[in-house]
Amino acid sequence: MVKYNEGDIILCEVKDVVKTTVFVETLDGMKGSIVFSEVAPGRIRNIRDYVVPKKIVACKILHIAYDHLFLSLRRVKDKEKKEALEIYKKERSLESFIKKLLGNKAGEIISKIRSENSLSLVEFFESAKQNSKLSEKYFSKSEIEKLTSILTEKKEKEKEIKKEFILSCNQPDGIIRIKKMLSPHDSITYLGSSKFMIKAKSIDLKQADSKLNKILETIEKESKKEKCEFAMKK
Repeated sequence: MVKYNEGDIILCEVKDVVKTTVFVETLDGMKGSIVFSEVAPGRIRNIRDYVVPKKIVACKILHIAYDHLFLSLRRVKDKEKKEALEIYKKERSLESFIKKLLGNKAGEIISKIRSENSLSLVEFFESAKQNSKLSEKYFSKSEIEKLTSILTEKKEKEKEIKKEFILSCNQPDGIIRIKKMLSPHDSITYLGSSKFMIKAKSIDLKQADSKLNKILETIEKESKKEKCEFAMKK
């Protein structure tokens, strides 16, 4: 039974690119495809600028037929993409916590939670806040206490660091070049007037700062190759 609807924004993993079609799979194993005209507007010179195997992408469902999803990348708004990827990060974080707590039996429990409730881990734990009996079905009392402690500790200790930079390009295809440089990094938002902000969250501010600096160094190097102007905003 298909649990998705036309118009939904979902996350998929790129599996392959064959001729003019990108083949993907949802995180719960459903197959889908994206024709090149739905990857990006205009002519695509190099599809790898947009999708590569194993990359997680946010897609919009255009049509569903015979348990196959027909999808679009270009119709996903920046805000929708950001929200979907944020949920994905939370989902992976919850998986990590459960594996840390349950060890070898974690995979089985995670599968049961998703299949028996038709919910993601994020949705499940949000529901469990209102109805504790949901979590009691899969975890012992002590495990629930430990999981709650881990989640609370992470929420309290995690801090965010932000940096602003300027990126402009006077080339005829300047916008495309800028998108190419920034698309691999989902933590960047456009502020207007060629200004951008990049953010990172971590319980270790030095680690977050180091991560941002590496990304910014990469963008700066790419900007020189693409004949664009890069500068940090003071």
